[in-house]
Amino acid sequence: MSFTKLSVSALALAAVSATAAAARDEIRIVGSSTVFPYTQAVAEQFANNTGAPSPIVESTGTGGGMKIFCGGIGEQHPDITGASRAMKASEYQLCQENGVTEVSEALIGFDGLSLAISRSNDFAWDLTLTEIYLALGAQVPVDGEWADNPYTTWDQINPDLPAVEILAYGPPPTSGTRDAFVELAMHAGCEELDYVKDGGFDGDWVKENCSRMRTDGPFVEAGENDNLIVQRLEADSNAMGIFGYSFLYENLDNLKGVMINGVEPSTDTIADKSYPVSRPLYFYVKNAHRGVIPNLNEFIEEYMSDDALEAGGYLSERGLVALADDRRAALQDAVLNGEPMSAPE
Repeated sequence: MSFTKLSVSALALAAVSATAAAARDEIRIVGSSTVFPYTQAVAEQFANNTGAPSPIVESTGTGGGMKIFCGGIGEQHPDITGASRAMKASEYQLCQENGVTEVSEALIGFDGLSLAISRSNDFAWDLTLTEIYLALGAQVPVDGEWADNPYTTWDQINPDLPAVEILAYGPPPTSGTRDAFVELAMHAGCEELDYVKDGGFDGDWVKENCSRMRTDGPFVEAGENDNLIVQRLEADSNAMGIFGYSFLYENLDNLKGVMINGVEPSTDTIADKSYPVSRPLYFYVKNAHRGVIPNLNEFIEEYMSDDALEAGGYLSERGLVALADDRRAALQDAVLNGEPMSAPE
């Protein structure tokens, strides 16, 4: 008897939530600033093709998007969130606790985390991951001790680099781009330091001691708006920016990529993994909103279309590095059929 009451109550709650969700006409999407231009492009294509209202796409950052997305079901909660890293176990748990129990994960392609500088800067920039860490890490080796970072100019790190002030604009801690940059560039650069290698420090030590960015001036948090970083680089020819490759790709008239370990960021070098700082890009669909929010299924079909995702598709024209054909086919099948993701480890 109690089971029956519980089932009826659960069904009633689902019906109320579904009715509330149906009151909203536009699809609502939040999440990563890196995924934002791709989702915006799909939204425009979808609206042009169908005449339906264009989805509302907000750039909230990956972490902020996950928090909003996992807040619950119903019209006050978004339908999709973009992410420049995979959903964390803690975020999955938040979703579960708030009734967002059926979520489909879509790995849409790959992106390079680009260091970029103005084309008016005529130096041939080529940095190692260690040099990047020494420039931007909060603490570094100083006279055999782990201490606050003393470096203020690039030539102090390597005399072959210019004698100009270190200044890099990058994303805040809520950004998936920041998470990925810390893991792929900062941790990797720190691990290559003689101090770390000779000291026998393990990955846990690196994570604990090499994750913090400087707060004394050379690194500046520029918010979730990557276009603002682009504007600042155009205004200061010695400043560098940290953002997804798509933003560099869209601004190649004014900006150039900084080589890392002798490799320039490009769609080819990101695809073949020779460019060392690259990561997968995702979006997540709230399956409880499918068939309830008008046009959501049709929008997902557009996002999963070959026109959007294949090499040479309209997203690759904006800098997305496409999946191999077999991986794309598996992705399309899983997402279009609403296959729920498993709990992250």
